[in-house]
Amino acid sequence: MADLAGTPTPVLSVRGLRKMFGDTVVLRDIDFDVLPGQAVVLIGGSGSGKSTLLRCLNLLETVDDGDIHLDGREITDPRVHADEVRRRIGVVFQAYNLFPHMTVLRNVTLAPIRVHRRPRAEARDRARELLTRIGLADKLDVYPDRLSGGQQQRLAIVRALAAGPALLLLDEITSALDPELVGEVLTLVGTLKREGLPMVVATHEMAFAHEIADEVLFLDAGSIVERGTPSQVLDNPREARTQQFLARLTAH
Repeated sequence: MADLAGTPTPVLSVRGLRKMFGDTVVLRDIDFDVLPGQAVVLIGGSGSGKSTLLRCLNLLETVDDGDIHLDGREITDPRVHADEVRRRIGVVFQAYNLFPHMTVLRNVTLAPIRVHRRPRAEARDRARELLTRIGLADKLDVYPDRLSGGQQQRLAIVRALAAGPALLLLDEITSALDPELVGEVLTLVGTLKREGLPMVVATHEMAFAHEIADEVLFLDAGSIVERGTPSQVLDNPREARTQQFLARLTAH
């Protein structure tokens, strides 16, 4: 869909978003769009508001001011059913959140069958297709604790994809992984980006951000301090706080 000027309608549009915990403002005046096929990458230190922003986008946190539109529909309207919105958004957090008592196949098919009411055979076929794609076709009947950390995180991403989401949210998905397992997860996300799945990604992997981002947002103390292309923000930051943050990363 596009407007009369030919500009694509954003998959996600955020305007004036504000979030408070008690008297503390944790997000203030957040504005950004995600266009079809785009990846918006959030960077910033611990406590900068990245995870809270992602939780607001999925309505896991109540927004105190501003609005969020998904495919042109305001989802922060109190009359909107949050569960309906969440069915259209795939989310992967730092922890895998896999069901330990369910096999790999059952983990992937549970939501499509129970939540989306897909026929069991259709859901299983789709799950097998996705699992084959990420190299887990031989693990269908295995339980998550028999997988490596990288395999578990790839499984968590596939589970988020199984229902065909309009938008994917990824929150520091490599932070719990051993360094040698990070690459296989980031490769999968890069493939999804090239295939045109819109996403909002919080990451501390700057090389990865450089590779997949259409726009980088640097958050500090709950505000977007700097935004632009990866080249602008990561290679030539203008703001002192962005420069300091990136300098700390390269010093480690």
